[in-house]
Amino acid sequence: MAKTEGKFDRDMNYIPDRITVDGSDGWPVEAGRYRLVVAHACPWANRSLITHRLLGLESAISVGLAGPLHDASSWNFHLDPDGLDPVMGIHKLQEAFFNRIPDYPRGITVPAIVDLPTTSVVTNDFPSIEEDLSKEWSAFHREGAPDLWPDEHRAEIDEVSDLIFHDVNNGVYKSGFASSQSAHEEAYDALFARLDWLEDRLTNQRFLVGDTITQVDIRLWTTLIRFDAVYHNHFKCNRNKLSEMPALYGYLRDLYQTPGFGDTIDFDNIKAHYYEVHTGINPTGVTPKGPDTSGLNTPHGREALGGRPFGNGTPPKV
Repeated sequence: MAKTEGKFDRDMNYIPDRITVDGSDGWPVEAGRYRLVVAHACPWANRSLITHRLLGLESAISVGLAGPLHDASSWNFHLDPDGLDPVMGIHKLQEAFFNRIPDYPRGITVPAIVDLPTTSVVTNDFPSIEEDLSKEWSAFHREGAPDLWPDEHRAEIDEVSDLIFHDVNNGVYKSGFASSQSAHEEAYDALFARLDWLEDRLTNQRFLVGDTITQVDIRLWTTLIRFDAVYHNHFKCNRNKLSEMPALYGYLRDLYQTPGFGDTIDFDNIKAHYYEVHTGINPTGVTPKGPDTSGLNTPHGREALGGRPFGNGTPPKV
């Protein structure tokens, strides 16, 4: 993560390898061979976890859970007994990165997919992980798995995803990690302009593209679910809370109550990560007691807009 003139600049140089049916990068699709490492705290990892859950890939790709309190070097498995991932047998995700690239020079990030025979990272390129879970692993999808990248909407999904990434997903970080007033205000204005655009878009349609849940809904939602608990205060995104935007808050609740979304959320992990790890922003490490999240389970009324959350498919088992 670099900063130029006070602006936050996310390092998007990830290990680019892909796991594909044809194994063109040397990593063929193979059930039981790989482990998806995520953290409840991280919105980027949350995207892969929701995708994995909706597609029913549990029997093909196991999931390892890093804890929220990573140190300067790595995400750690401190939630597991003895701080050891029970499948990979490592304490730090960094070990799997170093097994692949000794002295790996970049940040140790989640999500990451690890090759179990070698305990080495295959990729940490989160957009590609999401796409490949849908497209390359289709032979292992559960019966009734939704189509998260329908061909007829693919161009629009990509277009809306790009806008959301720059202004919302990464926008909250650009606001929170800005080290100059002008950089903060630029990111803040772009964020809320995009949230207003989304509020208008979602007032009369249930989902972002088409009438079913697609990958772009997953990508937006993992930021929205953290907004009032973290970004509003910790990242100085305080024009208003998301709960004060009727369409977006209804959309947030609609998906929170949809199997595969709310059941991937742990607010204690989320708050612990942001407020205890980001000591440059919150040097005391004090974590807010709130907010009250019980409203996420209240009726949202968005069924009236129509739409079929899983299209011709079915929800994952609870």
